Amino acid sequence: MASIFKAILDWLLSLFWKEEMELTLVGLQNSGKTTLVNVIASGQFTEDMIPTVGFNMRKVTKGNVTMKLWDIGGQPRFRSMWERYCRGVNAIVFVIDAADHAKLDQARAELWSLLEKPQLANIPVLVLGNKNDLEEALTVDQLIEAMNLHAITSREVACYSISAKNQVNIDVTLKWLIKHSSSSSSSALVS
Repeated sequence: MASIFKAILDWLLSLFWKEEMELTLVGLQNSGKTTLVNVIASGQFTEDMIPTVGFNMRKVTKGNVTMKLWDIGGQPRFRSMWERYCRGVNAIVFVIDAADHAKLDQARAELWSLLEKPQLANIPVLVLGNKNDLEEALTVDQLIEAMNLHAITSREVACYSISAKNQVNIDVTLKWLIKHSSSSSSSALVS
C-alpha cells in the first residue's frame, strides 16, 4: 500500500515540480561526446558527425529533469575552456574512446589536470568508456585502471562502458546523471 501511495505522490510531484541540472561533457576529440548528446536527446545515432568547434549546448528533458548539456570540443585548442564550462555544474562527464589505446595516457593526463582545478572541487565525475561495440575496447575494470580512477578520493566518481552508437548502457548513464540533479557528493567509485 505504501509503495502505491509513493508512486502516486511521485507522479503528482513530477507534474508540478521540475528539476534542472547542468552537465558538461569533455574528453579528447573523436571520443563520441556529440554523438552521446544526440542519442540522449533524440534516441537516434547519426553516422556522419563533424567535430565540435568550440562548444554546443542542448537542453534535454527526461521525466521531470531538464538537463542542460554543454558539449565542449576536445581538440587541444579548446581544452583550456573545459574548466570554465565545468564550474558549478551538477556533474562532469568525461568521455573516452575506450578502443583508442594510443590516446589513453593523454586522456588520463587531461582528466587529472581538469580535476586538479580548485574551482571544480567536489563536483561528481562520470567517466564513460565509449565505443564498447568495438572489439579492442577496454572493459570498465581496465578503464578504471588505465585512468587511475581509484586514486580519486575527493569526489564521487563513476565509470561505465557504453556504446552511443548501439545505445548500450545509456539507460544506466541517464539514471546516474538524473540522480545527480540534486547533487550530493560522496567519494565512492561505482562501476
